[in-house]
Amino acid sequence: MELLIQRAARLGETGEVPVTAVILDKDGKCIGHGSNRRTKNRDPLGHAELVALKQASLVQGDWRFNDCTLIVTLEPCPMCAGALTQARMGRVIFGTFDSKRGGLGGTIDLASHKSAHHHMNVSGGLMEHDTRKQLENWFKKQRKLSKKN
Repeated sequence: MELLIQRAARLGETGEVPVTAVILDKDGKCIGHGSNRRTKNRDPLGHAELVALKQASLVQGDWRFNDCTLIVTLEPCPMCAGALTQARMGRVIFGTFDSKRGGLGGTIDLASHKSAHHHMNVSGGLMEHDTRKQLENWFKKQRKLSKKN
């Protein structure tokens, strides 16, 4: 998570929301990593989790991730939580909960929802103070820049 926070800090300097993710295979080897690219690519699907999933599926040669773990700095939104369910992700670990848009417990829990055909092992709150502060500070800075302009 510390490495993801460092990557997120660099990402935030580019104007993207500082969220980064990594997918590890059953042996702990990185098979995919991603960062938000919505602004850069003008892509509504440019979420860190989806970028990491795309890369990992190419590296792994499969779309199923039953034995893999996704680690991300912010709780996945419902779109990403749905994609992780569809991808059969084995485990998801995230930093801070998202009380406005969280798809794995913050507002809705798609991992345990009755419609879920696959149930992931989900752990939230890893280095929560650090990941939450990073996002809060970034949004505060963006609001100041908006007022200036």
